[in-house]
Amino acid sequence: MEVADGERPLRLLFSADIGPDAKLLQPEPQGPVDLQHVICESTYGDSDREATTDEGRRRALRDEVRAAIHPNGALLIPSFAVERAQELVADLTELIATGELPDIPIYVDSPLAAKATRVFAHHARELEGGVAFRQALSSRHLHFTQTAEQSMALDRVHGFHIVIAASGMCEAGRIRHRLKNWLWRDEATVLLVGFQAEGTLGRILQDGARRVRIQGETYEVRARIRTLDLYSGHADATELVDWVRARLPIHCNVFLVHGEEPAIEALAGRLGAVVDPGRIIRPVLDEAFELTRTGARRVVEAPAPRIRSEQVARLDWHNDVSRLFLDINDALAGAADERARDVLIRSLRRALDEGEVRRPH
Repeated sequence: MEVADGERPLRLLFSADIGPDAKLLQPEPQGPVDLQHVICESTYGDSDREATTDEGRRRALRDEVRAAIHPNGALLIPSFAVERAQELVADLTELIATGELPDIPIYVDSPLAAKATRVFAHHARELEGGVAFRQALSSRHLHFTQTAEQSMALDRVHGFHIVIAASGMCEAGRIRHRLKNWLWRDEATVLLVGFQAEGTLGRILQDGARRVRIQGETYEVRARIRTLDLYSGHADATELVDWVRARLPIHCNVFLVHGEEPAIEALAGRLGAVVDPGRIIRPVLDEAFELTRTGARRVVEAPAPRIRSEQVARLDWHNDVSRLFLDINDALAGAADERARDVLIRSLRRALDEGEVRRPH
């Protein structure tokens, strides 16, 4: 973005999501140089992936699918509908076509992903590997669900199959319905292929929860929970530093955004070898800055904060309530008899009534 500022414009660069190396369908990230301010994502600012290639990415996916195969099972892949779903489709169909995986039905359970896939196919010649991607869409193993009835019918599919469904962090969408049907089964696998933010159902599963609540119901987690981060839309720490270095000279400030606090702090430490540490800014929600050709200045009269900074990207009361419900169910199930359960329920009711009395009206 160039903003009029006297004889020369003020040049700002927003990184958006910087994809990792060996990214399917995309060329390597590019960008201009000679900037005043750069606003850079920091999602994986504290992480380094093992270097890989297109072949290495597909090999890792192949191994995960092979390990998930069960005669009566399913592999569920929560995925963002745009880009990640198309990458998975391309790699899975190629692995089947080349014989590295057996014939496996692949269901893309997302109307948005189906629409996005048509857009990708229409612009295939503008993508890296786009021609091969368009060919992959003709695979007889690939199926797209459109209607709610088609989606619900997936719960009645027999034999091992793969379902790709939104959302990528399991926070909404059709993946929640598939999880309700499969999480409690030993023969199922859930493969997380992108970043899982703290507090999301995906992160809770990734962290090893044995029980979760979905749409008000409690489910035991018996499915295998696996992570394959090679399909993430975000660069790792080394790639982020390399991308910023390639943008030099940056005359004023680098803002680190779109990351949890440990990632932002770790990336700031690494970038200290590339730009002056004093020019690295870690903005918080609702903080305001005036950008000039000599540097960024915090605006003192910023809007009143909508939420305290220490509450951003943290577990919140929704997570606490879910945990409480799980604990109550465990206590009731573990009670010695009906009388003990009745005592516990009355105690909980009494606590709620006392809270209602103390609450201001």
